[in-house]
Amino acid sequence: MEFTDRLLTCVDCGGEFVFTAGEQLFFFDKQFKNDPKRCKPCKSKRYGGAGKKQGAGPAAAGLSRTETRTNCSACGVETTVPFKPTQGRPVLCRSCFQSKRAPGAAVPTELLAAAQQPAPAEETGPELLQASPEAPQA
Repeated sequence: MEFTDRLLTCVDCGGEFVFTAGEQLFFFDKQFKNDPKRCKPCKSKRYGGAGKKQGAGPAAAGLSRTETRTNCSACGVETTVPFKPTQGRPVLCRSCFQSKRAPGAAVPTELLAAAQQPAPAEETGPELLQASPEAPQA
């Protein structure tokens, strides 16, 4: 299906705006049934100018993020994080997090020890014990 630019009339200001072929293709792909009714300036006025903000996510839409106060698992300094910490998972301050992410950076020994601890043992059935090469054969 071929799309060509079309002129539409805005229901708010009465001005004409172009409904481009690319926008029509987007509407077709999303299976939208109706053409747009408002020009971009009227649409941004109607929705509080949210379309003008740069970036993505809740902060760009004008929503505040929840900040949680906690202590860094590596160095112990008090910090805030943009999520609710999960029990048993380490929480790092910005500097410890960046040093962990940097290639070739030294990881604090506390984190290495916590990461190398074995996972809790699962119950094994008799069929798993017999299939295991280390298990003594009866």
